[in-house]
Amino acid sequence: MFFRLFLVFLILVGLAGGLAYLKYEQITAQMAQFAQPMPPSAVSAVEVTDASWQPRLNAIGSVRAVQGVLVNNEVAGQVESIGFESGDRVRQGQALVQLDTTVDEAELGGLQATLELAETKLTRNTQLLRDRAVSQGDFDEINAQLTLARAAEASKQALIEKKTIRAPFDGVLGIRQIDLGQYLPEGSAIVRLEALDPVFVDYSLPERQLSKLREGQEVAVRVAAYPDDVFQGRIRAISPSVDEGTRNVRIRAQLPNPNGRLRPGMFAKVETLLPRRERVLTLPRRAVSFNTYGDSVFVIEPAESAADDDQPPKLTVTRRQIRTGEVRGDEVEIIDGLAAGDRVVLAGHQKLRNGAEVQIVPDDGVAPQTADAKAPTAP
Repeated sequence: MFFRLFLVFLILVGLAGGLAYLKYEQITAQMAQFAQPMPPSAVSAVEVTDASWQPRLNAIGSVRAVQGVLVNNEVAGQVESIGFESGDRVRQGQALVQLDTTVDEAELGGLQATLELAETKLTRNTQLLRDRAVSQGDFDEINAQLTLARAAEASKQALIEKKTIRAPFDGVLGIRQIDLGQYLPEGSAIVRLEALDPVFVDYSLPERQLSKLREGQEVAVRVAAYPDDVFQGRIRAISPSVDEGTRNVRIRAQLPNPNGRLRPGMFAKVETLLPRRERVLTLPRRAVSFNTYGDSVFVIEPAESAADDDQPPKLTVTRRQIRTGEVRGDEVEIIDGLAAGDRVVLAGHQKLRNGAEVQIVPDDGVAPQTADAKAPTAP
């Protein structure tokens, strides 16, 4: 019985020792794996360049017509004829709508007859006054009647003229809002008229930018309808006051619009062009790590020593704090911390640290971790 127990004990000890030895081999292999140097991280690189920089002040605004009115009638009347169609281009003074003037013309005939009679009486009494056949008072009364007749005839003529509604300026008509035979009370909406060449663009900028603005300054405008086109213009007017609610200053730019592509009410992205600056250091925005405690980049430099002189020098990275300035599209201005020609990491810097070895690959070939292998994982 004792021999059997001893035999079982020996078997258990052997199994435990075997398992312990296997575990020791696994831990030793993993420690050796972790002790191996990490392969260089794959990154893409870009050099700091100096370029001619065109600073811009960005804003949003709206397109406005230089002149735009809702054409309406000054006197009431029934529409006798319509001389335009929706969307027509018209000239100043062109007749758009004719209201019925039948009654007015009949009344005008009576007023003209009264005027002729008054003129005849004045002619006759002028001779009688010279002969002292009438008194000066009677002559003055007849003269006043002639003046009243002339005024009544001119008033009726003006009323008839107002029943011809004309275009107040050159422009493009909108959608017609009346029909033939319709009775129009005074001030009825007839059609919208807009002058489309040139056009205004109204926008606002913060008051701190006021010192950079002046009349005649160039602007570049983009609209959603023509995303690939840039419309050039100049500042026409700057508001003399600053809005107390927003602390913005209102600006109006004027743009030529010979083809009529810019329409009133369009949403516009406006860039106010500032004086050009030469030799400005720039980098792509994605090369810069923007943080609340400061912006930084990883600068690529050769390692201080190499194990084999026959091999190309190893490359390491160093995090460097920089000061950035204005942004234009995908480019950011570098004010301090870098010099022209410095090479920095463009992509792949998320997992880098100071002194890490890197391998430069094309921008589209950056792997998420390293160029050759992934980091070992813990069991």
